[in-house]
Amino acid sequence: MLWKTFYNTLVIPALTVGFYTAARFSPKIREGLDGRRSVFDSIEDQLSSARALNQTAWFHFTSVGEFEQAKPLIEVLKADVRIVLTYFSPSVHPNVAKYPHYDAAIYLPLDTSRNAERLLQIIKPSLLVFSKFDIWPNLVWGAAKHRVPIALIAGTLHPKSKRLASFARPFFRDVHRHITVHCVISENDAQRFRLICPPCAQIEITGDTRFDRVYQRAIAVNEVVEFFPGQSTLQRPILIAGSTYLEDERVVLEACCRLRENALHTPDCSGIQNNLPHLILVPHEPTAERIDEIQTQLDHLGMSRVSFSELREGVDLSQIDVIVIDTVGLLAQLYQLGDVAFVGGSFHGSVHNVMEPATMAKPILFGPTIHNAYEAGILKARGAAQLVNNAQEMVEVLTSLLSDTAKRTRMGQIGKQTIEENLGASERTLSHIKSYLTT
Repeated sequence: MLWKTFYNTLVIPALTVGFYTAARFSPKIREGLDGRRSVFDSIEDQLSSARALNQTAWFHFTSVGEFEQAKPLIEVLKADVRIVLTYFSPSVHPNVAKYPHYDAAIYLPLDTSRNAERLLQIIKPSLLVFSKFDIWPNLVWGAAKHRVPIALIAGTLHPKSKRLASFARPFFRDVHRHITVHCVISENDAQRFRLICPPCAQIEITGDTRFDRVYQRAIAVNEVVEFFPGQSTLQRPILIAGSTYLEDERVVLEACCRLRENALHTPDCSGIQNNLPHLILVPHEPTAERIDEIQTQLDHLGMSRVSFSELREGVDLSQIDVIVIDTVGLLAQLYQLGDVAFVGGSFHGSVHNVMEPATMAKPILFGPTIHNAYEAGILKARGAAQLVNNAQEMVEVLTSLLSDTAKRTRMGQIGKQTIEENLGASERTLSHIKSYLTT
């Protein structure tokens, strides 16, 4: 009761004020708040025409990565169980909108006790599932009051998490004591969860379901084919920079410029020039503003460029330094095309999906911020990926990789093998949560 009072009288008002204040300056936050205005009417309307099944599984996730972790479970359960999805970030909304395997989906409203109670009354879940770490206290306390089993899937807790601070542990222990089963990705994560869970908590090491999801998607991608005009004229090695932000692009572009300068100032430079990479740049969000920002950078650096939308039949790309991908949905195919993959987010705040290029047997580079991705640490430790802290380190690594086909192949095979060794998390997780659903 003490922690519930603390959360509802201090934390929730502060979060509410923070969100509405931040919305004045952030279109993304504003979009999220706008999307929450009619969630209760929306969920009632969707459920009124949903399948009439006895059981309902409610999955909550914060963003795209956590949604991917939930998908393998959703797609097994959907035949016999109604599926309700809630999500927090506006970035996941388009992904949910085009996903065919749910009965109802809305933004999760702000975590007040009143909102949690109203949702529980409308959805009437048989099981509530949180993905990774986006656990909302009032929703947990409300579900526990209604005797709804609660599961955490692909649970992870990095060593620097503020939840592990001594002052925060009692609060989170009061939340996690109501979670029926914690399915976590590794023994290290299990040890950290034990610090914020009561001794009686059920903590199971099941692995990360995203390994299964990414592997399924990767093997579904066709073999490398010419899917954009002029692809056959890319005769030099190809560096794919995927899911990039401005901070990532600055490092990658500086590295490419230094590679070019090194080639020009080397007396016998023909071999080096042959290894200068074509860069295919895939920004995380290819909005018009971001594409303009990238093109301005390239023009300033004197790098020849073309956007994907500008490509036409018969184009010769042999002298083009950078192809800017200004549409979505191509990254997996592009990783198949590349010789080396750089995964973005790692100079911005948190690295993005490193599993996809690993599954496709590509050597991987990323920046210093990988604490959010258990799999990035594994790939680095196994020698399938290399961490670079700045442009000069990237130059050194790329120089080595682009001149050594055997090394690229060896790194790629290690990465693919690492992914394959971690498959099966979905089945292990399902074995723990299906018992709470009587289909």
